[in-house]
Amino acid sequence: MAMEGEANQKLLKKSVAAEVSDGGEDEPLKDRIWSETKKMWIVAVPAIFTRLSTFGIYVITQAFVGHIGSTELAAYSLVFTVLTRFAYGILLGMASALETLCGQAYGAKQYHMLGVYLQRSWIVLTICSIFQVPLFIFTPPILKALGQENKIAEVAGDISPWLIPVLFSLVVSFSCQMFLQAQSKNMIIAYVAVFSAVVHLCLSWLLTAKYKLGILGAMASTVLAYWIPNIGQLMFVMCGGCRDTWKGFSSSAFKDLWPVIKLSLSSGVMLCLELWYNTVLVLLTGNMENAEVSIDALAICLNISGWEIMISFGFLAAASVRVSNELGRGSSRAAKFSIKITVLTSFAIGFVLFVFFLFFKGRVAYLFTENDEVADAVADLSPLLAISILLNSIQPVLSGVAVGAGWQSIVAYVNIISYYLVGIPMGVALAYFFSMQVKGVWIGMLFGTFVQTVVLIVITYKTDWDKQVLLARTRVNEWFVAEDASHKTGTSA
Repeated sequence: MAMEGEANQKLLKKSVAAEVSDGGEDEPLKDRIWSETKKMWIVAVPAIFTRLSTFGIYVITQAFVGHIGSTELAAYSLVFTVLTRFAYGILLGMASALETLCGQAYGAKQYHMLGVYLQRSWIVLTICSIFQVPLFIFTPPILKALGQENKIAEVAGDISPWLIPVLFSLVVSFSCQMFLQAQSKNMIIAYVAVFSAVVHLCLSWLLTAKYKLGILGAMASTVLAYWIPNIGQLMFVMCGGCRDTWKGFSSSAFKDLWPVIKLSLSSGVMLCLELWYNTVLVLLTGNMENAEVSIDALAICLNISGWEIMISFGFLAAASVRVSNELGRGSSRAAKFSIKITVLTSFAIGFVLFVFFLFFKGRVAYLFTENDEVADAVADLSPLLAISILLNSIQPVLSGVAVGAGWQSIVAYVNIISYYLVGIPMGVALAYFFSMQVKGVWIGMLFGTFVQTVVLIVITYKTDWDKQVLLARTRVNEWFVAEDASHKTGTSA
């Protein structure tokens, strides 16, 4: 057995060496840039439209709720930023394991494995969602225990049960997105996401502005908007859109779940630590003076930043797919080149938005509120918002590189140190001991993001990408052997 294993490793190394040479090194630089840019945008454009449309659902709801009342806006912002971001972080993080698994398997041309991984992801994410339901049932006492105002917490309790169907919609949404992105077939995701956002806008106006149904109308439209894309994605996957990678439901989905669970857990921790970072910012703001205005202003700033970060998340998806595909294919040079193109493109867009919001200031706040005090607070936070946008144009792309290469556990440690041992303590010190209030919290947390970005740049730069190719191909080979053994066992049984 040992000799057979050594022989397999030698054969694998020869395969990798042969494929590494097929990385397009002989092409002129401008041709390589053009070729890689096209591959990047094939993934990035649908991913950006999808994320903008999905985030747009949240913003549309917030805009209509904001015109119902200031307390309702603060409550909705708290529920969505604290509880839904918590659930969103766990599920999106765990689903990102599918990016690594499907991306590298697709690059290695083991197409049949993608459908099985998708079904395994459904199982893992559904179980995870069930455990999160109590958070949405016992929202008021949770928010009060976290120090939020009683009035805001009680209104939040009327909103949170509506988000349980949204929670389970994320299971299908995230897993199908990762599955389709790995194959660069995510244009269908963009179509259904845009359609859903348009339906949500029209229905929200009808239910809240015309028929005055208030929170009931806004949240009913929100639930529908999150489920519409899932129907379209599932129909595409199961009705012939993925003939090579979807072979129907299989009992193999219930076997060998541990590799998926292990990678899902590390992926979940990695992304949760990032998404919960802003949640801490909102919670700290809720304990300050004039909390309602502070939360409203901060929520608006985070929404503006959120629009920009959705663009960066599109490039995160592109980086993940391109890196995982090239590592699975066996080309280290192509993987490195794709990283450079994706990071530079995302940074260029982020820099333009940085300059725009630096001078635009708080006038956009009136899209979300009619309160002049809140708008003035937004204008005061605008410089920090611009810096946040600039950092967000780089950091998510590097996280995408980590997902593509399967470094989730490493990045989780980086996030703990930079966010929770550097950013949050500094923010608390500036806010409470130096009386800088919301600005202090945000400055500290921006510094944590800066530290994380620098560390990820250093890790990416110093990585031996030839070794990463070998690790990726070894991983795919092990998955293939396990699947083959599982099929043989099933057949003999």
